[in-house]
Amino acid sequence: MTDEPEYSESLKSFGEVLKVLRRRAGLTQEQFAPMVRYSVPMVASIEQGRRFPPPLFVERAESVLDGLGVLKAAAKHLSRRPGLANWFRQWAQLEREAIALYTYECRLIPGLLQTEAYARTLFTEQLPLLSDEQIETHLAARLERQELLQRPNTAYSFILEEHLLLRGLGGPDVTAELIDHLLELASQRNIEIQIMPVKQERHAGLHGPVQLLETPENRWFGYCEGQESGQFISDPKVVSTLQMRYARMRSQALSPEDSLSLLRQMRGAL
Repeated sequence: MTDEPEYSESLKSFGEVLKVLRRRAGLTQEQFAPMVRYSVPMVASIEQGRRFPPPLFVERAESVLDGLGVLKAAAKHLSRRPGLANWFRQWAQLEREAIALYTYECRLIPGLLQTEAYARTLFTEQLPLLSDEQIETHLAARLERQELLQRPNTAYSFILEEHLLLRGLGGPDVTAELIDHLLELASQRNIEIQIMPVKQERHAGLHGPVQLLETPENRWFGYCEGQESGQFISDPKVVSTLQMRYARMRSQALSPEDSLSLLRQMRGAL
């Protein structure tokens, strides 16, 4: 899934400002990178406008370069929105303001929950093959979208098929890091992760992946994605059907507590 924004002019501008401040401080990328505790390729990608700067990077860079608040101010206006895939744009607009977001996935770990290594594996294996620059672009967009999880007043529910972790995509190290990441996210009060066991006699999710969200006006919308397109769903009757299926899946999946126990067992087996 690469339906996330491409880099924009605002990112390029931020990168140029960062480069000017770094050079003004008399630092090379190789000298600057360890000072902000990020890799040289990461610094280079941000300066080129190909990667979205994480909040921690902005904070450290501001301190190291004595940016007088310039970087923090610029970071508030960063956007990748012009590059959103057509079928995803309307959903993404609502997603940013949602008070509840529910996700069921049976194909891959949802983008909001992916680690950088897991996401990189997905993009590297995608067909047709992506260029290195395209991989970095999609990766940065995915990491940017994960900023949504920092909204403490939004309720997040994820139902993940157990086989997504058993598959071992990317190898044991990638899977171990991914499980650690899921456990860390699940410790937040507003994020609930449930695992749907491989052996399940009744399953309400056989129609495929689905996302649901609730707006501040208490309206519900759905989104279903295929290989080459997605469907934004606003019809109340269809949305109601998706809600019923999701509610049934929550009762069929392991409880949040049992799901965490299973994740810990899987982590220990790696």
